[in-house]
Amino acid sequence: MKIDIFSHILPEKYLELYARKNPAILQRVEARSIAVTDLEVRLRLMNRYPDVIQVLTVANIPLETFAKPDEAVQLARIANEEVAELVNHYPDRFIAGVACLPMNDIDAALEEAEYAITKLGLKGIQLYSRINGEPLDNPKFKPLWAKMAGHDLPIWIHPATYDKLDNDVGLFSWPFETTSAMLRLVLSGVFNDHPDIKFITHHCGAMVPFFQKRIKWVMSLVPHLHPTVKRPEEHFRKFYNDTAVYGNTSALMCGYDFFGAEHLLFGTDAPLGPRFGLTGETVESIERMSISDEEKERIFWRNAADLLMLPH
Repeated sequence: MKIDIFSHILPEKYLELYARKNPAILQRVEARSIAVTDLEVRLRLMNRYPDVIQVLTVANIPLETFAKPDEAVQLARIANEEVAELVNHYPDRFIAGVACLPMNDIDAALEEAEYAITKLGLKGIQLYSRINGEPLDNPKFKPLWAKMAGHDLPIWIHPATYDKLDNDVGLFSWPFETTSAMLRLVLSGVFNDHPDIKFITHHCGAMVPFFQKRIKWVMSLVPHLHPTVKRPEEHFRKFYNDTAVYGNTSALMCGYDFFGAEHLLFGTDAPLGPRFGLTGETVESIERMSISDEEKERIFWRNAADLLMLPH
């Protein structure tokens, strides 16, 4: 078994209502990908990889970008109930779901996280690297960190960009935004407050593993930026990270060298990209890693099962 920790979906009722409220979302690449929006197409594609089972995350069109707060509350509930229904109806395809939150209303987001986890059985929440332009170190998000630390369930971080400024379709802006979000979380002291809190980044920790020596060296020169955070490079190592680097074994080894096998999770970006989110290439890239079979097993499924508290 392989657990794809970061696969994307736009559930039918959710997408239909969201598009009625703001048709602009239909121009986004996720909404134009038939495998993201059409369940039957998705299931047929999944037949190509019968040993892969997915964790469902609502695809990248942040609610707070296009929906007003009251609309976002309604849409998040619809999305989460649809995701939970899919997990319950197709347990051999979807092993878990992740909650979508109305982050332009933090009180409602806290309520929805509690409902999604305790009532629907979802296994964490997904946020974006910025919330309508606001960074994740904004103090108003602290109650959400406390809630998720209390549940001991992960927080998925998907990159987000400013569309008016970043017109590279996420090519370089997404890794930068993910890295910036990680830095802000570390410097905010979130791992001081909650040493065991669990964040999952997309695309193998973005720029962090490549610049691991620069992080250590530069931050040692500016301790005034992190007076309460001792050895900040060790806080960076606490992030969990997927393997969605599109078959690049060298990038995975760079991530492995910094984060270790225990903090890498099989993830393919499915069903985006050619050939069903590069699932086969991602599997092969992990198989080529110069690590033990036991570590590959951890990456393919055991780490995810532990994080999501799944029986195994």
